[in-house]
Amino acid sequence: MCGIVGYVGSVVPSSRPQDVVLEGLGRLEYRGYDSAGIALVRPGAGHVEVAKKSGKLINLREELAAHPSADATAAIGHTRWATHGRPSDVNAHPHQALDGKLAVIHNGIIENFFKLRTELAAQGIVFTSETDTEVAAHLLGQEFLATGDLTQAMRSVAQRLEGTFTLLAVHADQPDTVVGARHDSPLVVGLGNGENFLGSDVSAFISHTREALELGQDEIVTITPNSVEVINFAGEPVELNRYTVDWDAAAAEKGGYWSFMAKEIDDQPQAVADTLLGRVDENGDLILDDLRIDESVLRAIDKIIVVACGTAAYAGHVAKYAIEHWCRIPVEVELAHEFRYRDPIVTTRTLVVAISQSGETMDTLMAVRHAQEQGAKVIAIVNTHGSTIPREADAVLYTHAGPEIAVASTKAFVSQITATYLLGLYFAQLRGNMFRDEIQKMLAELREMPGKIREVLERAGRVKEIAHWMADTSSVLFLGRHTGFPIALEGALKLKELAYIHAEGFAAGELKHGPIALIEPGLPVFVIVPSPRGRGLLHSKVISNIQEIRARGARTLVIAEDGDTAVEAFADEVFWVPQAPTLLSPLLNVVPLQIFAAELARAKGLDVDQPRNLAKSVTVE
Repeated sequence: MCGIVGYVGSVVPSSRPQDVVLEGLGRLEYRGYDSAGIALVRPGAGHVEVAKKSGKLINLREELAAHPSADATAAIGHTRWATHGRPSDVNAHPHQALDGKLAVIHNGIIENFFKLRTELAAQGIVFTSETDTEVAAHLLGQEFLATGDLTQAMRSVAQRLEGTFTLLAVHADQPDTVVGARHDSPLVVGLGNGENFLGSDVSAFISHTREALELGQDEIVTITPNSVEVINFAGEPVELNRYTVDWDAAAAEKGGYWSFMAKEIDDQPQAVADTLLGRVDENGDLILDDLRIDESVLRAIDKIIVVACGTAAYAGHVAKYAIEHWCRIPVEVELAHEFRYRDPIVTTRTLVVAISQSGETMDTLMAVRHAQEQGAKVIAIVNTHGSTIPREADAVLYTHAGPEIAVASTKAFVSQITATYLLGLYFAQLRGNMFRDEIQKMLAELREMPGKIREVLERAGRVKEIAHWMADTSSVLFLGRHTGFPIALEGALKLKELAYIHAEGFAAGELKHGPIALIEPGLPVFVIVPSPRGRGLLHSKVISNIQEIRARGARTLVIAEDGDTAVEAFADEVFWVPQAPTLLSPLLNVVPLQIFAAELARAKGLDVDQPRNLAKSVTVE
């Protein structure tokens, strides 16, 4: 998730634009990035001065120190998380047009960039990068030549772009102006005295002002030193919603959240939405361009093995239920560190799906190499572009969760599950296991999940209260059936990772085969109840499990979907989630468990972002 900063001031010329933007980029480093750049506008220069470097922000600072040009009236800056094009100086933002007179930075993904790029190339435009952003820069340049006004040019371009985007632009002919556009990607305005600011979030300018405007969907903002004007994409003026930020610069690195994990939990609706973007063509068919494996090979696959570790392995378990149901292909889920040491049965008709947030998990990388030695094709599901596993795999399906800083995974997990759903539906389409309208119906259901996850987040108050009341708890059990089973495992893992207490997840059907011996008065037990609409028999069996453990004194904390009144008589507490298809329900059911673990750890005074003994990426076997 890229970081964006914009500034314009009335002191002419000044080093302040550069200083403010570099400071803002530093405060946005928490987002993660692989390159950084800045554009400076000086009156009368005739061009926009741009500096950009791959790697950390220090590289950009050194570049600017080596070639000083600080005096300016306006500036825009960017930290990039690569999507289109590898991390490099050339692909870093800003991107320029009109022989250097215009510069653009961009957060998001322009889905129709290839069509637009082809159109522009046919007109003689020469591209210097691999990015989708450069398309927006050249389109904006053309529109500026036609209108002579950066705001109107931005409005025209915004109406042509598909996908998600925040765009910021400056032009040498308007040295006191920065223009931004927002569509499905955040952008806020900071209000100063003789200066104004733009940022991905308020942390970009919080040390300079706490007065802000939050832009709405499909809006364009034009800032000068003494004015802020907002219109929508139709060109109509927009009423401004001003507010005061109630936290200071000390919390800015986390965007105002009490922890990175809290922020990343709240990012999950956007993470799922972004992972779904760009996967469907104009006919409504799935197109997973990054797969790069011949369709005839994929049609011949007779077994899928998912290899992963920890949370990613639980995403694989969810995938097993969905892919087997939709595609009728047997799916095995293997812990990567066990896979290559047990002489697994792998053939040329086996597909291995390797799941890793970082793309650097050593156990998973070794499993990938072993599978390829046996002749299997490997598809990687990863969140980090340019990492080792996608480079070595035969194909890759990137999630678009943005950087995940907290060690315990949250938004990467739901994005991994979402990616496996896409893979399963793609196989069903390719192999003819589902009718076209069935696939499109399921895709429509998937597109509704970000909004439903947001509903769960909005209802989280009671989960937080319970977690704080239970700060002295020493043991918690988690039960689930069908897709609820891997979510029970994940709920237990989160609690172990963050709160350092005993927690175990079980298949609810196993209860009478041993785990029921653990039940004692007052023991908290989370139970994930399957929908009564989807698998009624399983629903009644889980209700029986709740009765069994409650009869033995357990405290039952139940996750159930709206309208499931049958659970209320047997639950001490119910955390409601919106209705969803059974196979998609893990995206909702996991959220209360994440929040519970984080808040219980918080109540104990523990560091939820960096739990003891854990690392974000395990790069040794």
